Amino acid sequence: MPQTSPVVLLTGASRGLGAAAAREAARRGAHLVLNARRAGLLENVAAACRAEGVIVHTVPGDIGEEATAQRMVAVAAEAFGRIDALIHNAGVLPPIAPLARANLQAWEANWRVNFFAAVALLRHGLPLLRVSRGRVVLVSSGAAIHAYPTWGAYCSAKAALNHLAAVLAAEEPDITALAFRPGIVDTDMQADIRTQGAGVMPPDLHAKFLAYRREGRLQPPAVVARPLITLALHAPHTWSGRFVAYYDEEVQQLVAKTTPEA
Repeated sequence: MPQTSPVVLLTGASRGLGAAAAREAARRGAHLVLNARRAGLLENVAAACRAEGVIVHTVPGDIGEEATAQRMVAVAAEAFGRIDALIHNAGVLPPIAPLARANLQAWEANWRVNFFAAVALLRHGLPLLRVSRGRVVLVSSGAAIHAYPTWGAYCSAKAALNHLAAVLAAEEPDITALAFRPGIVDTDMQADIRTQGAGVMPPDLHAKFLAYRREGRLQPPAVVARPLITLALHAPHTWSGRFVAYYDEEVQQLVAKTTPEA
């Protein structure tokens, strides 16, 4: 593998979109530093990526803890001496509850993973990202701009993530920073919404998410992983600070232009 191969840090890499993104990045020749809480599942993804001929390091642990973010950056620095792309994909939905019954500890746990993990990764990773003039992609959600009752912690954390990308773009002119809207992906989070949301979410909202699966409207993770990795490796600097969706026409055009043949 040439030394010019990009180095990508990716959180939430053991399942769903994160696992698909890791495999897509490996298929494109990127070396990887992968994180997730479940070490066994994470190692399975790493093994699949190594089969593509790339170097993969795993950092199992809770990305909501700053020490885990710091370890990811340290591993990249020691193994590769560079970071070309940082993707914060890890995310959690709970607590599902109205604001009138907010549990502050549960909210803080949500924000540690969804938002403060990104801050920690940037705090420790920016020196290397500046050198490489790298890219940062923060995986957000439509919930960042649409208010879903009982999703207060998740909605507000994702909205903050969008603005974090904009602040990063303003502060770091040599880095390309984006928030990414993945759409409705067939992941464990969707399954949790269907099960844990029953009797808690407003009935019409819960029915909406049940219909997504029943009507086949959930996107396979691999479909969304292609634009996610395309942005991490090829997003134009002129897009920095924006909130872009996987289905945006300009994003899909970039995918078509830069994705290697299978």
